[in-house]
Amino acid sequence: MVGAMERCDFCELLIGGGCSCSLTREGRSAHAHAQDGGTAMGDAHFPAGTLLISPRGVAHRPGCLHQSDSEIKAPLWGWIPDADPQLWRRLGESSPARATHGNTERLATRRCRSCDT
Repeated sequence: MVGAMERCDFCELLIGGGCSCSLTREGRSAHAHAQDGGTAMGDAHFPAGTLLISPRGVAHRPGCLHQSDSEIKAPLWGWIPDADPQLWRRLGESSPARATHGNTERLATRRCRSCDT
C-alpha cells in the first residue's frame, strides 16, 4: 500500500508524525547502522526463530526495525521460542498465537508490517 503511514505499536501515533517513543528512534538508527554495514540486531537477545508478542497483540521477529529487543520483557511482552515457521503465515484473528514464555496471556492476531517483508 503506497503512502500508508506506519503506526507505533506503543503509542499508536504515526511514526515520523508524532510518535516520540525511544524504541522507534532506536530502531530507526539501528536500521541506518545496518545499511552502513553494521547490524540492526546488536542488542538482540532472542534467537531468530522466536515470535515476539507485543502488548497490542502484534507479532514481531527479533531485530524488528521499530522495536528494541532489550525492552522486550515480561510482564508487558510474551514470546514463543522456536516457533513453528508456518505459525507466522497462519497468524490472524481466526488463528491467534499464544505466548508460551514471558506474559503467557499475550495473543498475537496480526503480524508487524516491518517484520513481514
